[in-house]
Parts: sequence; structure tokens; C-alpha cells
Amino acid sequence: MLSNLGGFARVLSKLGVLLKDFGAWAETTTKRLRASCEEQADVLGVPVRYLRCGGVDKDALARQIAGNEGVTADGSICMLSVVEACLAPTVVPDRASKHLEVQMRPRRCLFIYYYFDHPQVGFGHVRLQTWAPYGVTICLNGRHWLEKQLIAGGMDHLKVGNCFPWVADVVAAQALMNAQLETNWAELLDGLVLKMCPVLPGLCAPFEIRHYWSAEETEFATDVMFRSKAALDTLFPRLVLHGMRVSDCRAVLRYFGKRSPNSSLGHAPDQIQSDCRRRSEGVRIKHWVNGDSVKMYNKEGVVLRVETTINNARNFKAFRSANDDPAKPCTWQKMRKGVSDLHRRCEISRGSNERYLDAMAALQVNKTLHEVAADVCNRTSRKGRPVRAINPWNALDFRVLTFLAKGEWAVNGFRNKTLCRWIEPKTDALPAEERKRLAAKATRLIGMLRAHGLIRKTARENRYVLTQKGQLLAGSLLVASGIEIKQLTEMAA
Repeated sequence: MLSNLGGFARVLSKLGVLLKDFGAWAETTTKRLRASCEEQADVLGVPVRYLRCGGVDKDALARQIAGNEGVTADGSICMLSVVEACLAPTVVPDRASKHLEVQMRPRRCLFIYYYFDHPQVGFGHVRLQTWAPYGVTICLNGRHWLEKQLIAGGMDHLKVGNCFPWVADVVAAQALMNAQLETNWAELLDGLVLKMCPVLPGLCAPFEIRHYWSAEETEFATDVMFRSKAALDTLFPRLVLHGMRVSDCRAVLRYFGKRSPNSSLGHAPDQIQSDCRRRSEGVRIKHWVNGDSVKMYNKEGVVLRVETTINNARNFKAFRSANDDPAKPCTWQKMRKGVSDLHRRCEISRGSNERYLDAMAALQVNKTLHEVAADVCNRTSRKGRPVRAINPWNALDFRVLTFLAKGEWAVNGFRNKTLCRWIEPKTDALPAEERKRLAAKATRLIGMLRAHGLIRKTARENRYVLTQKGQLLAGSLLVASGIEIKQLTEMAA
């Protein structure tokens, strides 16, 4: 109830707090919250530090404190407090009704960070907003969690940052990571919050503050481990070129830490379209679609990582009963941010990573262009009806093949309207009759692509993803179309 205006107003009413007294009540509860955290820090035996600037790298500072002062037996490291921006309820006068009302407005308040190296989940932190509605954010990393599992199981491994360049038994390590999804999330996360601030549940007594745990952002990474740095160094430039030229990558970002004092490269923006300057730490290619993304980069020289980030869970669906009513049959519903849909979120992310890796690997085959394209350049049939051949050098067909090669379709596929906007960027401005004709044209093109086996329809959705054949054809034709005849002659010689 604290997370929405109507519920918050009802809580104040039940507590007997008048709107004119809201400020004093909020100040009192905030002081109780801060005092509880400071007392708990003494109990845990960890330092409390106030930061004057929110831009401080808190993770690095916590690791430094852990190195200097050690980690307690229960895994606690420190508590950091800093003033940061937030969205919080505020009582303001309504000029029309001449009454006070509660509104959600931006403001600044004190946040407390509790850092830990938990015996089960490893390094992470809890971020507590000390002003109503007392929201909590917990950051966990599955690789740190896996490290604790490997240590407990006595399995040899090498970990650098959040990456494993080498593990003695990869299959067993993957099984341990899969087991993380069997966690009782409410019990684990509630326990971390109570350890930081025991007074929080009873802050609005007689009501009990309980948190609805949701995944605001998830990053699911698939690591391909190479035996040597030389092997990845040989392959990775070709993958980068494929991602930039063929997959229509919108951004190439380079990861780098502190610049060398002798560097003469000058200032570089965080996000760039392309950059020929070299960074020893590597290159990242990223594709966005509707707030979600898939990216590829090299880690520690011997690991190729593909990572899907989901920010907008409503872009996807989960097979469950409506409103969590067990009496209703399971259907495909909008995926929620709640932790109850984490299994489905991981399933989608894993599929996205695998599709992107398949797209990147599509050109690493020993086939001639004729062998790849010959089949689709001939007529075929679908459901007893003839279907025309694809002409790669026809303007429309080439544009469709360019569309298929776009990397972001690895995340969740594409729809009819997505193809319409690619064919005609000003689709939304067209008259209704024109839009209808364009949609019919896209439908025919999709039918042609399905007949040739280049795409397939996803279950119970009007959404399409590329097949391996489609990835290979689109990628190879676009690469070949960008090579000059002189280069082809030299390669043939």
C-alpha cells in the first residue's frame, strides 16, 4: 500500500496521521530507520561511512574496506550512507479543492547501502531508502554466487572479476548455476533486509511492512570459454565486423578503465557509433529493442560473453494462470517483474543468447555462396501453393534480407508491424488504407520467408525468429554484397 498514492493515504489515515502532520511523522520514522541501521552496524561490527557525493564507486570502496578491515564471520563488510535522488510521497496543497493531498514527487533523501560477502550468494549490497515508501533494492551476481558454490564443493576454478576463464568441471558448474533458480527468493531477500535494519517491518505498526520482490533489471550472460587468448583474438575481429556490417549494430562501445597517464587518445564518449581507437580491454557490440538489449564482448582475453538484459518484462510472455488463480487454466500472459517469473525470464534470456551466438557463428561454415543461396533462388511451395523465389539482388528482397540480419531480433523476434516499419519508416503517418496494404505486403513477405525456411513462427504468438538457414543466408549475402570485385579477384588468386 505504501507504493501507491491511494494506499499511502489510507495508511496515514489508519495510523491517525493528519496530512498536515505528515512531514513531522516522516522525519520521525526516518530517524528511527537510520538509528536502527547504525545500531545494527555496531552489532555486526562493520564501519559506517557517509559519502558526500553519490557518484563514488561504492562497489570499489566496499571492496577496499573489505581488504583493509576484513570481512566479518557472517559476511558483513560495511554500511555507506549518501544523499541521492528518489521519488517519494509529498503532501502539497490543491488549489482547486483548497485541501491537502498526497503526490509522488522527485526529491532527495538519504540512502543506506549495506555491503556483504554473503556465505551463500557472495558479494552484493542492499540499498535502503530511508524516506517513505522505504523501498529496497538488492543487487546480486550469479557468478559471485557460483564462486561460493564451487568453494563449498571443493571444485578447482579460476575467477577474475565476475568471469571464470577456467573451471575444472564445466558441466557440474553449470548445474550449480541452474540450481540457483530453485532459491526461496522471499526468504533470502527478506533475510538480507532484516540483517541490515531489524526495525523496518514494524516501522508503521500496527501494520507490518512487507516487500513485494521484483526483478527490476536482469542480466543473463552466456560465456564461451576458449583454450587460449590467441584463438579468441583470431576470431573476435571477424565477429565484430559481422556485428557492425551485417547485424546492423547501432552502437559499438569500448570498455576501458583508468586511462594510461601517457595516453594521447583524448576524451572519448561513453557511447559511440564506431571508434577505431584500440583499447586493450576489448570491444562490446550492443543491440537494443524496446528497452531490452543483447550484447557481445570479450572478457579477460579467453571468454566470449553474450549477455541479454531485460528491463521491460512486459515485452515477453509467461505460461501461467491469469491473476495467479489456480482455478483458471494456464495461458500465455504478460510476464511480470515479480520473482515468480524468474524461471521464464532466464529461459527467454538463454534463448536470446543462443540465437545471437548462432547468428554470429552463421558465417563460420565451409560452404560456397552458391551452396547457401541456390535453394532459395528457386520456386517452392507452401500448403499446396506455389511461392516465388527470392532474388537477393532485387531491391525489396535485399532490404528484407538486411532486415533479417539485424541482431536485435535475437532477443524476442519480430512482428508484421516491425517489418512494415522497416519497409516504410513513415508507416504511422500513412492513411489507414495505405497501412492496410503495407501490412498485407508484409504478410506475403513473411509467408515467402517461412516457405523457404528462413524464419519460423513462435508458439502462440504472431512473432517470428530466424532459423539457422535464415541467419546463414542473410549474413553471407550481406557480406558478399559489401566486397568489391577487385577484392574477390585477389582472394580467388
